[in-house]
Amino acid sequence: MNFDFSEAEKAFVQAVEQFLDQCDTPEVMDVTRENMAQLVDTPERRAFMSKCGERGWLGMGWPKEYGGNETEGVYEYLLNESLARRGAPQIGKGVGIVGKTLIRHGSDKLKREFLPKILRNEVQFAVGYTEPEAGSDAAAMALKATRDGDGWRLNGQKIFSTSAHFADWYWLGARTDPSNKHRGITLFLLHMDTPGLTVQPMPTIGDEITNSVYFDNVYVGDEYRVGELNKGFQYISEALDLERFTMFTFSPIEQRMEELCAYVVTEQCDGRPLREDLVIRQRIAQLVTQTEVARCLGLRFVAKASKGGAAPTTDSSQYKLYATELSKRIANAALDIGAPGTQLRVQTADAPMRGRPELTYRYTVIDTIGGGTSEVQKNIIARRKLGLPPNF
Repeated sequence: MNFDFSEAEKAFVQAVEQFLDQCDTPEVMDVTRENMAQLVDTPERRAFMSKCGERGWLGMGWPKEYGGNETEGVYEYLLNESLARRGAPQIGKGVGIVGKTLIRHGSDKLKREFLPKILRNEVQFAVGYTEPEAGSDAAAMALKATRDGDGWRLNGQKIFSTSAHFADWYWLGARTDPSNKHRGITLFLLHMDTPGLTVQPMPTIGDEITNSVYFDNVYVGDEYRVGELNKGFQYISEALDLERFTMFTFSPIEQRMEELCAYVVTEQCDGRPLREDLVIRQRIAQLVTQTEVARCLGLRFVAKASKGGAAPTTDSSQYKLYATELSKRIANAALDIGAPGTQLRVQTADAPMRGRPELTYRYTVIDTIGGGTSEVQKNIIARRKLGLPPNF
């Protein structure tokens, strides 16, 4: 069994790293933004992502007929990990969720309108699945879509749409059949300037902005319906498998662990090096081992996804569950081992580990919720992999 990357894959990473060296400015790259670093939310970061598009790095795994190069999925994995390691924006929703779903299920009109723009980074998307009374149970969404002539009227509310305050288009699910929970949802694309749509920003525990979005008799033409009527939950489930993996890259976990290890190696407590404390050594050893487990779970997903066919759903859930819960354990360890100094804010002078533990501690709470909570991931694994009864 060979766990190493091929020479071609290593050469690709080298090319990406050289490009990132050329673009390394604080306006584009900031590892201290935690997972917020993945957002294309400023003009500078949007310009950077456009340069990635010019190099053919957006949608490179797409079929050639839609502008891709049919490159193996491992290259998108390697690109995203390099971007995450530098704190640069990542390819995320447009390529991985909207684009791939449109290729599988979208009409010719939607493919013609959106796929070229995604490849050129000319459009940013917000995702609208979560609702106040549904939480991570996407199948329970209630935002109502009522037929009106050649289109639909949308009424209701979405919540936790992270990119809605700067996105151009909204990718959302709506209830088109109240009598069927899982087969009564339809996907739509909606321009964010549509009359009746109100975005209300909300600050979060992780210092990022998310949003409540209100729909007051909002009209969307039927030509912006994605795929077949009432099959939206199926499409959302496919897209979530991609989101869970692309949103939660491994590089930030590895960085947090490296910073903690470097701190333990260099710092002292009561005149004794921390590295000689047996309790700390044991805790670090456990976390290093678990970090390698997370790396292997991620690579296993990539290997299975590269073979084509159905998305490896349970592998995606296993990685997301394990990686985000591990991030919380690393953050807890950093605060415990680093003592009071780790409560200083990020980038504060003299703060241990660049002040990242305090923000990481708060942000990793969000990681275990976004893209489906840890409880949702456990249910998916229990039902689809272990064959346990529903509602376990």
